[in-house]
Amino acid sequence: VQLQASGGGLVQAGDSLRLSCAASGRTFSSYVMGWFRQAPGKEREFVAAISYSGDTTYYADSVKGRFTISKGNAKNTVYLQMNSLKPEDTAVYFCARKLYWSNVGSRAGYDYWGQGTLVTVSS
Repeated sequence: VQLQASGGGLVQAGDSLRLSCAASGRTFSSYVMGWFRQAPGKEREFVAAISYSGDTTYYADSVKGRFTISKGNAKNTVYLQMNSLKPEDTAVYFCARKLYWSNVGSRAGYDYWGQGTLVTVSS
């Protein structure tokens, strides 16, 4: 399984961006998909997760109400719609795969990771 994240860029505070994560190899329709981010000098932190069916989602408090995670119709792409971006959202964003919907807010259990895409939000 390979995960390819894309869609990052430089935006101003209040703008929107949509990140994509495309999977290749074995289908990931049966797995949980998550987005994490890592700001310079900080630990990688959880952002959002979505169940294999797309019916269940979970968000970090810091992005709740501003970010939306979703799956594409083909189930091999996951999106992160980011609205009302803030400078503190600046980070490299990673998508990752997990086998089960358990403790999805933790890095533990995510076995495949994308390479990351940089999001920079200027004030």
